[in-house]
Amino acid sequence: MQIPVAEFKINIGRYLVLAEKQDIIVIENNKPIVKLAKIQDDKMAILDSLVGIIPNNGFTLEDAKNERLRRQ
Repeated sequence: MQIPVAEFKINIGRYLVLAEKQDIIVIENNKPIVKLAKIQDDKMAILDSLVGIIPNNGFTLEDAKNERLRRQ
């Protein structure tokens, strides 16, 4: 849902409630300036949303841990 900034200022409470269910994009001069979205607490849902975005190049969790420790 897109709404003008003036409308958002007038009804901020309403749009904060709506943001729990859908993304709210505030626009000014027909350009998006801010996006309100529900905070995702479910870490597995966040990881699932990344599937296909991050390429699988064989880099494992153990590799990441070793790399981090090496840099310290």
